Amino acid sequence: MPTLIPAPTVIAAAGAKPKRIEEYVGRVNSGTASLSVARMQSPAGWSEPGQRPAFDEYTLVLAGRRRVASEGGLSLDVRAGQAVVTRGGEWVRYSTPEPEGAEYVAICLPAFSPLIVHRDPP
Repeated sequence: MPTLIPAPTVIAAAGAKPKRIEEYVGRVNSGTASLSVARMQSPAGWSEPGQRPAFDEYTLVLAGRRRVASEGGLSLDVRAGQAVVTRGGEWVRYSTPEPEGAEYVAICLPAFSPLIVHRDPP
């Protein structure tokens, strides 16, 4: 039987400056461990520590630009209408350099958890 998800759960985010995470499907809102789907809104100048997550992340940018830095110095700018895939075990660091910030949808397989994101120490 289909399950309606009437609203997301807002989750506290890591990083410099507040970022809004609205989890629709995942460990917190729906009790789903296999997948998470969240809408994110990050302000201009937002950044978070590097990480080596144990999940694949698929990101669709709806507005603005999201910067994805990877090990070895490669940096991708992902703009509205574009998507990026990062694989579990890869080191990445995310930021939002545009003055208008960014809005995007993130899908993680398995579902996001602070226990498996493996952020760099502060």
